[in-house]
Amino acid sequence: MIYLDNSATTKPCPEAVEAMAKAMTQDWGNPSALYGFGISSARLLRTARNQVAAAMGAEPDRVYFTSGGTEADNWAVFGTVKKLGKRGKHIITTVLEHPAILQCMAALEAQGYEVTYLTPDETGTVTVDSLKAALRKDTILVSVMMVNNEVGSVMPIAQMAKLTHRVCPDAIFHTDAVQGFLKVPFTAKALGADLITVSSHKVHGPKGAGALYISPRLKSFPPLILGGGQEGGYRSGTEATPAVFGFGAACAAVSATFRQDTGRERQLLELLAQELSTMEGVVINGCHAAPHILNIGIPGVPTQNSINLLQDAGICVSAGSACAKGHRSHVLTAMKIAPEIIDGSFRVSLCRDTTESDIRLLVKVIREDILPRAR
Repeated sequence: MIYLDNSATTKPCPEAVEAMAKAMTQDWGNPSALYGFGISSARLLRTARNQVAAAMGAEPDRVYFTSGGTEADNWAVFGTVKKLGKRGKHIITTVLEHPAILQCMAALEAQGYEVTYLTPDETGTVTVDSLKAALRKDTILVSVMMVNNEVGSVMPIAQMAKLTHRVCPDAIFHTDAVQGFLKVPFTAKALGADLITVSSHKVHGPKGAGALYISPRLKSFPPLILGGGQEGGYRSGTEATPAVFGFGAACAAVSATFRQDTGRERQLLELLAQELSTMEGVVINGCHAAPHILNIGIPGVPTQNSINLLQDAGICVSAGSACAKGHRSHVLTAMKIAPEIIDGSFRVSLCRDTTESDIRLLVKVIREDILPRAR
């Protein structure tokens, strides 16, 4: 199998698997227990937090574990509303966001909040100027994804966060960095976002773990779950140590080769784009600024047909977001791409394990098996 759907999930790396196995067979104590076995588990939990924080360029005591990116996004949005809802009712986001953000926004609109949805240019990028035009005195939250999961556009998050804090000093800036974490370089401190969402299973860790970074600028933030006071009182409940330890181990392993891996992914992505550019009838959607995502359109061949033909050749790709099955891509629609191209589009997403032979076979199948069906 050639796996090219890494924006949906990644294969857990050996380091993550080893850490999880040890957590379930040796280090399975409750980190809240006050005897040696529990204290040892608490020490490993602290190690995992340090590993994730180091990969984010963040202070360890500002990183709080969740069950994944969706939970962290929900906490960021609803926590901000709980904290600042009395100051204003205006929120800014983009039409490109993951459903974890968009469905939160829809719920808030039903409660009387006003949401401004920024639209992208033809490359799939939302500009700082569009944000500047939307900011108001009653804006309490700006939430903009770092990297779009369908077309690989990279948003100017640092500039957006700086602008938001200058124009609306009391507003909170959140970025869903799930597709940007350990793919595009950033540090939490330099980025300037108040809240940053990351996820384990997108960086070769296990499913079931993620984290929300809460900036020191926010001296307090509403807790997500009340109970025994775990995660600094923000998210109570016994920590899912196998997933968290695996997350930390994956962050350490991937961070160690981050620049080499993403550089090689970029070369492979450019190779793919170059090969496709020579084929009549193939369209590349968006600017693929991130090193690992390319969206390909083949008008005349329905998306599912292309996916099936590639699957027959042992290649896994996807129609787009794994969390939005059965719907025409809202991202490509917002980019004003023609419906016939959208209906023939699919996403290829690479990782540190992708090889040139994988890309060559993908090109061969597109040229020999898929394109002839468009004619």
